Amino acid sequence: MVCSVLEEMRIRSLGVIDDAVVELSPGFTAVTGETGAGKTMVVTSLGLLLGGRADPALVRIGAEKAVVEGRVAVPPGAAAVVRAEEAGAELDDGALLISRTVSAEGRSRAHLGGRSVPVGLLAELADDLVAVHGQTDQQGLLKLSRQRQALDRYAGDAVAVPLAKYTEAYKRLRAVSAELEEITTRARERAQEADMLRYGLDEIAAVEPRPGEDVELAEEAERLGHAEALASAATAAHAALAGNPEDPEGIDASTLVAGAHRALEAVRAHDPALAALADRIGEIGILLGDVAGELAGYADDLDADPLRLAAVEERRAALNALTRKYGDDVAAVLAWAERSAARLTELDGDDERIGELTAERDALRTELGGLAQALSDARTEAAERFAAAVTAELASLAMPHARVSFDIRQTEDPEGVEIGGRTVAYGPSGVDEVELLLAPHPGAPPRPIAKGASGGELSRVMLAVEVVFAGTDPVPTYLFDEVDAGVGGKAAVEIGRRLAKLARTAQVVVVTHLPQVAAFADRQLLVEKTNDGSVTRSGVKVLEGEERVRELSRMLAGQEDSETARAHAEELLATARADL
Repeated sequence: MVCSVLEEMRIRSLGVIDDAVVELSPGFTAVTGETGAGKTMVVTSLGLLLGGRADPALVRIGAEKAVVEGRVAVPPGAAAVVRAEEAGAELDDGALLISRTVSAEGRSRAHLGGRSVPVGLLAELADDLVAVHGQTDQQGLLKLSRQRQALDRYAGDAVAVPLAKYTEAYKRLRAVSAELEEITTRARERAQEADMLRYGLDEIAAVEPRPGEDVELAEEAERLGHAEALASAATAAHAALAGNPEDPEGIDASTLVAGAHRALEAVRAHDPALAALADRIGEIGILLGDVAGELAGYADDLDADPLRLAAVEERRAALNALTRKYGDDVAAVLAWAERSAARLTELDGDDERIGELTAERDALRTELGGLAQALSDARTEAAERFAAAVTAELASLAMPHARVSFDIRQTEDPEGVEIGGRTVAYGPSGVDEVELLLAPHPGAPPRPIAKGASGGELSRVMLAVEVVFAGTDPVPTYLFDEVDAGVGGKAAVEIGRRLAKLARTAQVVVVTHLPQVAAFADRQLLVEKTNDGSVTRSGVKVLEGEERVRELSRMLAGQEDSETARAHAEELLATARADL
């Protein structure tokens, strides 16, 4: 599985760090250095990149602002990539560039993939990119929602199968409940809508408009309104074409054309071209006769009855009353009537629909209660196994008497679903509130892990959880600060061993002061100050070979050149290599 990897961070003017680059790699990276050298600034810097609170006190004295830039390699299609691209960010050769600036006055700005974004967006991405476990900055599994998700993924199909069925029923119940609420809460508005539709449909039914009737009546009204002028024009045109009986000596078009035709007919045998012209004139004569006949009929049939005109205008007025309310023309009015009739049928069926929806909702609630019970039972069984495995891990992490457990509870809600004779609240993931509890020593009551452990203990609890959960949590990078607080010797070796185990499936970065932990790292970074008390680019370097042995010797005995410390350091490295 390809995971995101935090490749590099550049830190400028943050705390004791002047300008330094922290180069990281997959696997287990240990960050070491003298007390006060600035190791914790690595955690602080990452917290800023992940949308943490910007404290102007972090800005280096004399500087105007502190800047942290990070480069995270992300696989295509990852949730973080999708969310970043939605915000307008662009990838740089498959990597996501994140930047956070904090001014000495307290102003804060965030950039993602070259685009200015709200700081809150960085916090959104944090859940999918990095889990931070430190003294003051806890994320990931401290969130109750993440604890439930972690338990569900740990349980596998035992939870996934009933959860899928539950989710499907939950979505259907939400849809049915929403429709039922919409119908019942808007009953008055829907009744008013039905009355309005009935009135409109009754008004249209009373007029009984026909498709295209408005166009026909407009043409008829235009004709009737100008009947006298139309009749006069038709009569004059007929006389011009066919002659006026009252003026037998008058010249008309038909007579002239007939004369032209006779003249050509007399000589057409002598020239085919002239014969063709004669034929065309003959056609003109026939056409003139047809038109003259139609003009005579038109004049005879023209209805100039004023009563008919009044009736047409009255009908048009009735249709116009409809088009003012229901559409631009009769066609639109009829379309409105068709839609409104369908809608009225729907509204009139509300009572019946309410009954159907109520029955379906009640049935779905019953079904959901059964699925929620199965889901809760599966979580309870998985929680016992998960808690036992974490408790066993803690025994090897200098917390032999600590006990981890899960509190799986429900909240009473009269509007919820019934399980085990109780009516409880429900949500998209079931009815369970899942919380990880810790009893650090015998007799101590189990408390939420954020309250039941000190900073160092909390980091170890988180390490134990992450080791048990290795390979199933989607967060690809873990950063631990002070995970080894208050331990040493064999317990420290066990912490290093478990961090190395976790690093087989994820990127692990650990700020540590214990050589037993650092020895298990695939890569060790040294943070050291210059003479003026600042950390520069040259102050963060990768240790290899002899340099790493010297640093482990210093961490063991405070003496880089002690033969005994060197021998012990080499032994630690050999043990770690043999363990991998």
